[in-house]
Amino acid sequence: MTVMATSSRRAFSFPLRVYWEDTDAGGIVFYANYLKYMERGRTEWLRSLGIAQSTLREETGGMFVVLETSVRYLKPARLDDELLVTASLSEQGRASLIIAQQVLSKPEQSAEATVLCEGSIRIGWVDSRTLRPGRIPVSILQSLQTT
Repeated sequence: MTVMATSSRRAFSFPLRVYWEDTDAGGIVFYANYLKYMERGRTEWLRSLGIAQSTLREETGGMFVVLETSVRYLKPARLDDELLVTASLSEQGRASLIIAQQVLSKPEQSAEATVLCEGSIRIGWVDSRTLRPGRIPVSILQSLQTT
């Protein structure tokens, strides 16, 4: 895991590899799997900030849910490709966050990474029992200030 600079913020970066199960019959990553990659990236980004989603519900009674996604596909990833998934805080509100994400080809020693897919994901805070919207706990908001 590394931290990469994007625009004015630092983006968390999580490596992964494309497996057979991720591809269609042509060996190209199925479009919906990019959302799975982004989910993994967001989960690892939060974990890197000390926010383990597995304990959020137990400790706070709430959890994050995806409210909205916008994804743009630029180039295909293929079987066995090494990828980097980035996540950075784009906007922060009291009840939701917008996370900017990219899926990039892992750069060779002398080459730059190529953006394969980019997206904007809005996640919202809800009560885990009722699924009603709520305010993100202050402790989580404070952890996000380090990004």
